Amino acid sequence: MKNSAGEYVSCRKKIKEIADRVRELRELSDFTVKDMAEYLQVSDETYGKYEDGTEDIPASMLFEIAHKLRVDMATLLTGEEPRMNIFTVTRDGKGVNVERRKQYKYQNLAEKFIHKKAEFFVVTVEPKPHGEKPETNSHPGQEFNYVLEGSLKVYIHNNEIILNEGDSIYFDSTYEHAMEALEGKPANFLAVIL
Repeated sequence: MKNSAGEYVSCRKKIKEIADRVRELRELSDFTVKDMAEYLQVSDETYGKYEDGTEDIPASMLFEIAHKLRVDMATLLTGEEPRMNIFTVTRDGKGVNVERRKQYKYQNLAEKFIHKKAEFFVVTVEPKPHGEKPETNSHPGQEFNYVLEGSLKVYIHNNEIILNEGDSIYFDSTYEHAMEALEGKPANFLAVIL
């Protein structure tokens, strides 16, 4: 839940802006909705919802969309081309915030670097009401998660793994997966999407 109606409207506006950029770049690249849906391994209907902004695009899917469209993910997130090619510094708390799914909050850590081979995020997972399982998702590629603070339960391909501060997991992200904060406290982890 959003703290206020204003935050909700702002989040929906950002989702729509990103969706519009994806649609525009897809059209400029001469790809059809069907081409993109097949590449992402989702239905045409789901992909259509991504482009019209009625369904949030998971950060991992944005990574794959950017790869297919041959643009940097930052271009989709911010509308600006990254320009840094030797290094980029992201100060504490200053990464581009992306709330792509209600259960996670992402902060992109290297959005200004051009031609990245991976995307780096600090992800915050808020605790859910007791007994409520998080929604799973899957995406092409691989993912590495390192717990910075708190404890997580990772659901992946019929497995449940508990990770505590300092623990990490590397996995094939084509399998359905989700993360749940434990002990009634938010959990933060570094996510690298390859």
